[in-house]
Amino acid sequence: MNLQETLEKEIIKAVGQLYDATLETVEFQATRKDFEGDITVVVFPMLRVVKGNPVQIGEAIGSYLVDNVAEVSKYNVVKGFLNLVLSDAYYLQFFESVSNFSDFGKNAQGEDAMIVEYSSPNTNKPLHLGHIRNILLGFSVAEIVKAAGKKVYKTQIINDRGIHICKSMLAWKRFGNGETPQSIGIKGDKLVGNYYVKFDQEYKSEIAQLMAEGKTEDEAKAQAPSLLEAQEMLRKWEAGDAETVALWKTMNGWVYEGFEKTYKALGVDFDSYYYESDTYLLGKDNIIEGLEKGIFFKKEDGSVWCDLTDEGLDEKIVLRSDGTAVYMTQDIGTAIQRVKDHPDVNGMIYTVGNEQDYHFKVLFLILKKLGYSWAENLYHLSYGMVDLPSGKMKSREGTVVDADDLIDDMAQTARTISEDLGKIDDFSDTEKEQLYQTIGLGALKYYILKVDPKKRILFNPEESVDFQGNTGPFIQYTYARIQSILRKADNNALDSLQIDEIILQGKEKELLKQLQLFPAIIQQAADQYSPALIANYTYELVKLYNSFFQNIPIFGADSNSERNFRIQLSKAVGDVIRTAFGLLGIDVPERM
Repeated sequence: MNLQETLEKEIIKAVGQLYDATLETVEFQATRKDFEGDITVVVFPMLRVVKGNPVQIGEAIGSYLVDNVAEVSKYNVVKGFLNLVLSDAYYLQFFESVSNFSDFGKNAQGEDAMIVEYSSPNTNKPLHLGHIRNILLGFSVAEIVKAAGKKVYKTQIINDRGIHICKSMLAWKRFGNGETPQSIGIKGDKLVGNYYVKFDQEYKSEIAQLMAEGKTEDEAKAQAPSLLEAQEMLRKWEAGDAETVALWKTMNGWVYEGFEKTYKALGVDFDSYYYESDTYLLGKDNIIEGLEKGIFFKKEDGSVWCDLTDEGLDEKIVLRSDGTAVYMTQDIGTAIQRVKDHPDVNGMIYTVGNEQDYHFKVLFLILKKLGYSWAENLYHLSYGMVDLPSGKMKSREGTVVDADDLIDDMAQTARTISEDLGKIDDFSDTEKEQLYQTIGLGALKYYILKVDPKKRILFNPEESVDFQGNTGPFIQYTYARIQSILRKADNNALDSLQIDEIILQGKEKELLKQLQLFPAIIQQAADQYSPALIANYTYELVKLYNSFFQNIPIFGADSNSERNFRIQLSKAVGDVIRTAFGLLGIDVPERM
């Protein structure tokens, strides 16, 4: 029984004894910072069964708890709020009971498994800043859900087919002169992306020429030779033309190698890959089956639809009149296929931008109508756009913020700021480079993940690398400071502790209260699929630790017991920072 359950049981007993009334539940909330207390009991709801003045009722219950619950040392009542102060012994027992704060808050994996899909790029361009938000969110949510006790499969579906792929292929055939990533020393995804931009330049030039000859803009767009040739290339690919398929495989291979380098640089991974070239025919059998069961209906032209008007949505086409699939068809088939591939899966999380909100509402409803029990546990991790001070990004025009360039720029920004601070003069060149990467990536990841996924972000690289405020480097610096303290401490300080000799200072108690919240924060972040909860919890922990560090002497403590406790408390905070940042995919440096 946890403390809140104990308090609820005793408060119900107190109301029974003091007022001969039956209280069903007790409402708790965190004590406001301007009042003394650790947990607050809200008295007002009790007035339904207890008649009287809420302040007097609070006083009576508070007095009862001090006499009957060892963990409650004193209380105060503010209007209808009973603020309970918990004893030092309660917090010290908690601290002593956690044998290893490195694993604190994590649950052992249960039998339930979830699939988390993220990244899912097109193979006609490199990954960019928008992909980075997707990747960081998906990876972090996967780690958080895993820490909360579920088995997780990380996956993506790679959009490796379609007209956009053929545009890059066509431009390379026309202008590439046989160049390869190796021959010109460029990452494969960047090379292919350059030809996607090249296609767009040629296409626009052809449109302008046709319009000069008297065509309307719509006519010119439809009749431009480059587009017609790309459409013919797509038809050849779908027909299995050997030369076209060979080029498609070669250029996609270049892109995959490039993607893997970016994923490695970001520190993310996947357990499986799905390719649209394999999945685009999936789902048709499921539609036919649903048609037979009356879940779908056929219109006069032979197209198949799902009527979702009772759910407040529209009718949705799931099969064209010529029997070909739409995106919804293959998404239905892919979801079903994934569960076949992973029979222990009981739900999926799709990390996709908020422009697809409606698509996923429809997809989830259709899968429920088809009778799949796991469809009750589908979640669209919808997120907002990432903007830059310079404005929006456009892939076709080559104005995107390339992911690799951004990672390098972040490390360079970290270098400049670190050198200005002048605290790493004794580092080797290798150690410095590693530190710049750790700080730069930490700044990028934290800046993106500290924001609620649904909100739009204006990303400011320089602001993200600030060593003050709610930033990754500020938290990393505090972790490094704690490691410095631990290096100064003798082994005995970490091994021995006389808890009964400790009288807690206010700053120490605040830290223990924050540490105690960590398991609940992990569970809450997993339930809400929100890394922002982990990020902002960690920032609050670090602020409390820095206040403790500045106001409470560690090595200058009055007794060995106090010194050892403060050193061990520092270690616990460091362990939780490392664990929390691990859930965000962020490394922490031992020295800064």
